[in-house]
Amino acid sequence: MSTYLPTIKQLQYLVALHEHEHFGRAAESCYVSQSTLSAGIRELETLLGVTLVERSRRVVRFTPLGNAVVAKAHRLLREAEELSELVQSSGQPLSGELRMSVIPTVAPFLLPKILPRLRRDRPNLKLFLREETSQDAIESLHHGRSDCVLLALPFATGDVEKASICQDELYVAFPKDDPRDPPDRIPPSMIDEGRLLLLEDGHCLKEHVLAACNRPELRASATMIGTSLHTLVQMVDNGLGLTMLPAMAIEAGILNGTDVVARPLKSQKAMREIALIWRPNSPRAEDFKLLADEFRAQD
Repeated sequence: MSTYLPTIKQLQYLVALHEHEHFGRAAESCYVSQSTLSAGIRELETLLGVTLVERSRRVVRFTPLGNAVVAKAHRLLREAEELSELVQSSGQPLSGELRMSVIPTVAPFLLPKILPRLRRDRPNLKLFLREETSQDAIESLHHGRSDCVLLALPFATGDVEKASICQDELYVAFPKDDPRDPPDRIPPSMIDEGRLLLLEDGHCLKEHVLAACNRPELRASATMIGTSLHTLVQMVDNGLGLTMLPAMAIEAGILNGTDVVARPLKSQKAMREIALIWRPNSPRAEDFKLLADEFRAQD
């Protein structure tokens, strides 16, 4: 066995630099000075006797071996965090620090209902929230930046465990007094492909909408420029097209103060599953199940 082993801190510095590709931003994310982070990585390279990072004035480039070490560092850091979680989970249920990523099409509509009650009923829980697109949230989970993720399924999550929270129906939102406004549900065939406004790539809601409509031509012709559901609603309110909204957004009042109306989409797939997911075999699995119970009891 080697007498000298890399420290957790050195590995954290290396992973942060790989993520941010900039010494200054990496140092900020680790709450240390740039010189401290740089020195820590040089110490790691000296310890291992290899070059992990090629440095220049403008570019930070990892060597092939450096990339391999980063991949291993992610796993080691995740194991170290799970060791800490194991000790933490042996105390009071649903207490201590918990980092949760939440997607933007869920966070503003579901969290306001649950967070006040969590603060009241779970005073020992310190919940740190991170709003990210679905893809970024999954990456944060598997790299150990988040302990769990609140998102909408179906979505490619990799190997995870989950607790289902609720089903969320999809609605078509369009300007008031649209002459094609039916009294009940809107079939996908009534959606003008040139008028459909969707969120940018990276948001799972876009894929849910396209799957529910089951019209391949919509993927090519839909305008994918919205950065948030609120932005899409404002675009529809200004007569620029129509969009799709989840029921939870409508129930939360996203259409208040607008001349936009919404009708359910007539499709067998016009539904998304809201779920909490976490890494398999996490020592805090019972905490995550309790947290999911808290979300289910939102009403």
